[in-house]
Amino acid sequence: MFKQSATKLLELNEEKVKEWLESFDAVITDCDGVLWVYGDVIPGSVDVMNRFKDIGKKIFFCTNNSTKTRKELLTKSKNMGFNITEDEVISTANSLAAYLKARNFNKKAYVIGSEGITKELDAVGIDHNKVGPEHMPGSLLQYLSNNFELEDDIGAVLVGFDEYFSFPKMTKAASYLSRPECLFIATNTDERFPMPNMVVPGTGSFVRAIETCAERKATVIGKPNVAMCEHLINNGTIVPERTLMIGDRCNTDILLGYNCGFQTLLVGSGIHQLNDVDSWKASNDPELHKLIPDVYLPKLGDLLAYM
Repeated sequence: MFKQSATKLLELNEEKVKEWLESFDAVITDCDGVLWVYGDVIPGSVDVMNRFKDIGKKIFFCTNNSTKTRKELLTKSKNMGFNITEDEVISTANSLAAYLKARNFNKKAYVIGSEGITKELDAVGIDHNKVGPEHMPGSLLQYLSNNFELEDDIGAVLVGFDEYFSFPKMTKAASYLSRPECLFIATNTDERFPMPNMVVPGTGSFVRAIETCAERKATVIGKPNVAMCEHLINNGTIVPERTLMIGDRCNTDILLGYNCGFQTLLVGSGIHQLNDVDSWKASNDPELHKLIPDVYLPKLGDLLAYM
């Protein structure tokens, strides 16, 4: 229904909205900007997601946030009141570890990121560096002469969100990536976080910097890569055309939905708004047309009145 039309659900009559609600059996939703902003629940999101589950729809939380493990994301969700299980959480940190494990990776990984990634690597037995601050003492010349060291057994550079991103980390990453056999994998390329009254750089900012320096492109595990949801499709858990993808960011969430053949819902509580969608509609670029959602709501909680 409403394929790539950005139909405003609140302008439809109740019967039409309920018909739309019956057109999908599974719901995959982004988290930041849809369910919560940082640590604050977006009003109505808990009630809507729990109601989806109560009426028999399968639900999944799908996040590009690599700072937490699936267990930690589960704890955060349950503490906010969401009725969710660990198997219903899809995270880039967990997907990254699974990606390496499936390829029998047996070297050490250089991680630019957080403990969300390293804990998931630990769970599958993959060695890695310690994450955290990596400062440059003194001048660049002093650092390169006295403090810069590379390890011989690094087989992959993994990049996620890192609040301690630094010149030394980028230098090491690019140097490791000059080795042709070294893998280059990013959790996601989100440009920024949906935060009120400020712009917080996202993982994509770090990935692009390293790509520029290393002159290599990263393999991206997270949204909009179909790898995030491929297992659910392949094992029959969800049927693409009867699955709804909810997001606040069109170039990750809505594009994932497009790539997987899902229905899509954009909410206006995060990054992208209807004026963005209008500009894509007016464009002649077919790639931008892929970002246009099927339907739109100001916030997820607006659905509750129809459920």
